[in-house]
Amino acid sequence: MTTTPAAETAEVGETDPTRPAPSDGARAGSGGELTGTAPSEASEGAPDREVPDHAAPGDSRDGEVPKSGVSGGEATKGPRDGGDSASDDADDVPGTPPEVISDQAPGGAPDTSDGDDSEVTAVIRLPARPISPPTADAPESEDASGSEIDTTTEMRLPSAPLRPAPEPAEPVTAEGGTPERRPRERAVATSSPLPGTPETASEATAPPDHREPQSAQRSPGKAAPAAARPSRMPNVMRSAAVWLPPLLTVEGLIMYVLALRVAPGPLRGVDVTKIDALGLISAMPLTAFAAILLMLVAFFVTIAQNTDRKFLLLFQIAAITFALHGASALISDEARFPTAYVHAGFVEYINRTGESSAILDARLAWPGFFALVAFVTKAAGVTDLATIMRWTPLLSNLLYLLPFVLILRQVVATTRARWFAALLFVIVQWIGQDYFSSQGFTYAIYLAFVAIVLRWFGKVEPRDKPMPAKGPIRRLLARLDGLTPGELPHSTGVYDRTIMLIVLIGLFGTATASHQITPFMMLGALTGLLLLRRTSLSWALPFFLGLMVLAWISYQTVTFWSGHIDQLFGGLGRILENLQRNTGDRIDGSDPRHALVLMARLGICGVILALAAVGLLRRVRRGVGDRAALLLLCVPVLALGLQSYGGEIGLRIYLFALPGACILAAYAFFPNLPAGTEDAPEETVPIRRRNIRFNPELTRRISLLLAAGCAMTLAMVFLIARYGNEQFERVSASEVAAMHYIYDHDEPSARVLYLSPVLGPEVTPIIPWGERDFDKISYEQALVHKDPAQLSTVLDKLRASPPNTYLVATRGQAGYLQLNHGFPNDWAPRFRAALDAHKDLKRVFSGEDAAVYVLNTFPEGTEIPERGVPLGGSDPTSPWTPVGLAALGVTWIALFTYEVFLLRGRGQSSRARRRILFIAVPAFVLALAVIAERFIVIGYQLQ
Repeated sequence: MTTTPAAETAEVGETDPTRPAPSDGARAGSGGELTGTAPSEASEGAPDREVPDHAAPGDSRDGEVPKSGVSGGEATKGPRDGGDSASDDADDVPGTPPEVISDQAPGGAPDTSDGDDSEVTAVIRLPARPISPPTADAPESEDASGSEIDTTTEMRLPSAPLRPAPEPAEPVTAEGGTPERRPRERAVATSSPLPGTPETASEATAPPDHREPQSAQRSPGKAAPAAARPSRMPNVMRSAAVWLPPLLTVEGLIMYVLALRVAPGPLRGVDVTKIDALGLISAMPLTAFAAILLMLVAFFVTIAQNTDRKFLLLFQIAAITFALHGASALISDEARFPTAYVHAGFVEYINRTGESSAILDARLAWPGFFALVAFVTKAAGVTDLATIMRWTPLLSNLLYLLPFVLILRQVVATTRARWFAALLFVIVQWIGQDYFSSQGFTYAIYLAFVAIVLRWFGKVEPRDKPMPAKGPIRRLLARLDGLTPGELPHSTGVYDRTIMLIVLIGLFGTATASHQITPFMMLGALTGLLLLRRTSLSWALPFFLGLMVLAWISYQTVTFWSGHIDQLFGGLGRILENLQRNTGDRIDGSDPRHALVLMARLGICGVILALAAVGLLRRVRRGVGDRAALLLLCVPVLALGLQSYGGEIGLRIYLFALPGACILAAYAFFPNLPAGTEDAPEETVPIRRRNIRFNPELTRRISLLLAAGCAMTLAMVFLIARYGNEQFERVSASEVAAMHYIYDHDEPSARVLYLSPVLGPEVTPIIPWGERDFDKISYEQALVHKDPAQLSTVLDKLRASPPNTYLVATRGQAGYLQLNHGFPNDWAPRFRAALDAHKDLKRVFSGEDAAVYVLNTFPEGTEIPERGVPLGGSDPTSPWTPVGLAALGVTWIALFTYEVFLLRGRGQSSRARRRILFIAVPAFVLALAVIAERFIVIGYQLQ
């Protein structure tokens, strides 16, 4: 048996492998004074104070051992010299017996390095007693000041089973008269009685991971009482906030898929024959609505935690997007929206001929999207676009989320506001321009363009000189100019910004070659950000991009606008007329129940704009100016002054205004700023000077409940607004089969007659037309009447047409006539019955939703005409066109070089930039003059 100095009050049990064992010299002082790092403020009578769960060693907390009289009044520390485990609080109880420290190896296994497997090393720490002065084996510590020290008796003991801890011992009174409290034991291991000492025990104070299993500690032949296992249910319930939201989301997603895909039955399946004037919502089962609400509840449970669980929130929004925008793909095996099929026909024509001709269709004057799809599908060996068209609406909306989330990362807002804005962006996007089209493709480009400008070229700088406050308008502007910016600045390197500048130009060029309106929206957003000082780009880039779009229209779309200048510029300035054509004219003449669908669309538009106005005011009251969001909302409205765009300019304005509107609408519920960094979950609380503010936690909960109620209501209305036209926008398999019959019999050419209530250029076919052989088949209108038995106009059109002319009667056309032109509900079967009964007509194809008719006989000598070949040759030109092309090249090179030099800093290369401008400005004026000359010469001379 050996003795070594020890601390006065030490713990008993296994050594903690995560802590270094103190040396003998550090355990005791020569005069009995405790060594260690006990804080001086832990004196007797000190008040208790709350400490976080992650308090570091040495922090004062409840349960510390009071000072001992042995050390002359100095405070002693608790177990493990101020350890930070949660078990220490339960160990510091007075009246516990001496403890034994077991010298086991980490992990609870005995140290068998000495070759004896049946013994373990234990250290028994006894109360202080006077001994002789320290010797060389027990050197005096630095803090020793007394003549009394503790001793530690070390011996080997056999392993023994644990047994319940004995009753707490009475407090031991040390020399000096001060009661000494000792830590309480947890578990006691029996051992052989020590010579000359009472039976002692060893406390299992090691952490649970390192504690030896009870089965390994029991002696053979002795059975210890079975320990009661703690219930897991409390832990599961405490962690419900972690696992419940994803579980609810997955459950709602599975429920929704089953509700729409299984065969119709009670609370499941969709019977398409029950779709009426309200659209798809009239045939959806109740379980589908419950599934959508369940996923929304899961989303709000997640953001209620006020933690930025990015991947879970993205998954939840993606699931909600799938439910709202993927319903048609789940119900029908054919692509929705008849116009998508003609776009597939453009791709087929480009793949087959290797060219695009604006003579066939004006949309082929902007062939960028169709040419890109043709290249990709041909390289991949894809010949049928049916599956791609079917899932394009869902994939498009998922694609829109990526740049929009990046835009949300650039605004100063809380986590709740950002993710709620993303949710609003999904549930109010009822426009339906996400189908297989150039508009759906270029809308993603628009969002990416704005996101890059804000992320890599964003700038937030206060005004250098305050605006003079003279007059009410200037005072208002000065006050608005002093608001805290609602955007985040980002500093990136010159190399990265140069690359992103090239990407910006590439995106704009792709949009310019693909769509008529999107480039102007992109140009307006960039110009507005420059005016509001929210981008570090210079004015050279808007001139560069503006010249690009004008050059494309002037040089590449001559076939479209030559001789139609009035059609191109005739709508300029007619704001009220364009607004009327996009609102009131769409409601007049509709079925009374279908008018509810149109009112729901206008209602969503009004609600989102009203919420945006409220959110803007609430942010201004908090001293925040959201210039970028307000700009994205207002710039698209300017398109009302351009043209009606076939009565659809209002839809396009709403589509492009959605990003800014959703951001501001989210501020109506969550207007506060984040506390600290932009990713901090906490939020600031505004100070009210005049009225008393409610409890901030209560207002947050109320705002969250209001936001949840608003989202659920909008989601239900979305189903009416988005799928309210299913009677004629849904395409069935028999309608596609009818058109395929015509494709198989269109040699050398064919003509298709579709039903129309009026004759006009803006009446498009409500059939899946043009999917194949777009250059072989011509599509013309056949006038029909509300009386289905009146077939005179249809027969006259057929008789005036050459052989191989087909009359197509479909369910979709009949639904369009019923909902928008007041035709009777039973018009479709009566019309087909009249066609079948007429002696001059023959039905060549019959399906559940479609039928194809031809004339029985044609006059003798009538032949099927050869297919019309698009006229070739070069487009019309003007004398100054070559000069204009050269000026365009010089201008673009000069402006791009100027912008690259500016990225290095406004204070550098100033002389080189001035020289570049001396070249760029004259070239720009000359190029613009030639563009104007082409419009005048070609446009009006060819009329």
